[in-house]
Amino acid sequence: MSTILRSRIGRLVFGALVVVAVAIAVTLSIRAYPTGSQEPVAAGDGVRVEQINGTDTHRVVLTTQAVSRLGIKTAQIQTTDVAGRQQLTIPYSAVLYDADGKAWTYTNPEPSGYVRRGLTIDTIQGDFATLTDGPPAGTTVVTVGAPELYGTEFGVGGDE
Repeated sequence: MSTILRSRIGRLVFGALVVVAVAIAVTLSIRAYPTGSQEPVAAGDGVRVEQINGTDTHRVVLTTQAVSRLGIKTAQIQTTDVAGRQQLTIPYSAVLYDADGKAWTYTNPEPSGYVRRGLTIDTIQGDFATLTDGPPAGTTVVTVGAPELYGTEFGVGGDE
């Protein structure tokens, strides 16, 4: 087991499984234990998932109340001098990995609207990842609440 976790593929698969497990746990917790007298966040209950025309991408649209309940926080992608050249950097907390190990982030192009975008990571240092490909500098990305958005987009923990 420890040999598998030492390999890059093993760590990526383990990371992806953790993201999915967290998304399921948080989604179920939000539905089971809403704060105060609020109802849980559920698709059709202040949440819409819309197909973006001409793409295989979705937009997750939440009510202001749902954004607050999920505790979503954001930051911006920056341009940083790395070894004498300008590179895009993103808070590592904004990076998600799918089951295939592909890196993603949720952008926030409009109030209460979130769109998953692909990333190509060059390096990870501390709390930041340096990108070779991704959204441009200044793009708002989700740093807290992305696993919940992923679960919402793909129906993890849904009632279907």
